[in-house]
Amino acid sequence: MKSISRRQLLSLGVGASAAAVLAGCSTPGSRLVNAEPAIAPAAAGEKVRLTYWAWLKDLQKVCDIWNAKNPDVQVDAIWIQGGNAGGYQKMYAALAAGGGPDIGQVEMRQIPEFLLANGLVDLGRYGAEEYADRYDEGIWSQVKFGEGIYGIPQDSGPMAFYYQPELLDAVGAAPPATWDEWLEVAAAIRETGPGNYLECFPVSDASPFTAYATQAGARWFEIDGDEWIVNMTDDASIATAEFFDRAIDEDLVETGFGAYSPGWFAAAGDGRIAAVTGASWADALIQGVSGGEGRWRVAPMQTWPSGGYGSTYLGGSTAAVLANSRHPKEAMDFCVWMTTDPEGIDAMIKYCGIGWSPASDYIGEARQQPSEWFSGQNYNEEVFVPAAKEQNLDWTWSPLTQYALNTLQDNFRRKLTGGLTLVDALERTQSAVVDAFRNKGLTVRSAA
Repeated sequence: MKSISRRQLLSLGVGASAAAVLAGCSTPGSRLVNAEPAIAPAAAGEKVRLTYWAWLKDLQKVCDIWNAKNPDVQVDAIWIQGGNAGGYQKMYAALAAGGGPDIGQVEMRQIPEFLLANGLVDLGRYGAEEYADRYDEGIWSQVKFGEGIYGIPQDSGPMAFYYQPELLDAVGAAPPATWDEWLEVAAAIRETGPGNYLECFPVSDASPFTAYATQAGARWFEIDGDEWIVNMTDDASIATAEFFDRAIDEDLVETGFGAYSPGWFAAAGDGRIAAVTGASWADALIQGVSGGEGRWRVAPMQTWPSGGYGSTYLGGSTAAVLANSRHPKEAMDFCVWMTTDPEGIDAMIKYCGIGWSPASDYIGEARQQPSEWFSGQNYNEEVFVPAAKEQNLDWTWSPLTQYALNTLQDNFRRKLTGGLTLVDALERTQSAVVDAFRNKGLTVRSAA
């Protein structure tokens, strides 16, 4: 990810008023938290109680392990709705009222919006940089803006190709190494019977397409001096859209439902869906396929013939210290423990089912073992360890990321309802996103 300074972020708008509009509420806490002197750690023996708002299940069980070893710094986990399902609005409202938790689960793609809303503590002021070598380089770059660190990586989602070997063997196919080979396998699977597909393409969720474009080398948002550049129609994005336009037009993908939906589980269990290009965290979902144990394997993600990267990310969260925390150093220490200490990582996997560990040297004990469900394959070490290192580090999220995704998937739906091409959908979305930047008082220009 490109390094962007917080000064640049703030200079790209019209100050606090733009940040307030962007956050959908008044200026959080009315405090310029990173302009104030750093808050000193608690004195020896002083009792500290932290709160952590997250949508992870059973997070308190992880906190309890920390609490047992750190009697002076106790952490309470409070469950909230997923970010876009209401969690972020709750955080913004609490910040605006001068309160909120010490720690919030914030997706990596959401950090720029929180930054513009002055909602996050720069953990670089509390020594976060000394922990950088504990984290995967690509993941650490997602939380670093200039010299500031605005979250501790919590998990991510490097992608791979999950498939049913029996169904590919039936058409004499191996897992595709390239997207062109993927098209060939998809065509062969379609010939095996009505309703049989290699994969789905979800027009109602733009996140997978964004990941595919990122793998191809797309860079939708960049900074040039004091302005944002929006470029959703670069060569990599257009090529990705043309590819899936063809796949849909030739009826090579299921568009009636998305991966991990009830329809998908039924089709996968019946052998009508042969594979899914999914994130590391998809393994737990795939294990919900009836009768699937021992009938699935994992291969590296197929790559673009014109270049790009070996894999890409789908999803990823941070444990971010929110602006009104009175104990940022203690909050950071807990977050670092939770995401890099083997005991913390193992607990996060066991109780919370987190995605890929951001730690550079430990993926979790449970993920070092062969999986009986996935045909005895040690797929985490074989596939996802290298995939996590084959990422597009030039990708940058923007403060209007969610708006861009919502607009894109609205336009994608018109592929099925009105014949709009995915290429046209990208062009229309870019125009709408540029207008949205301007309407928020942000300085922006279109690259095309």
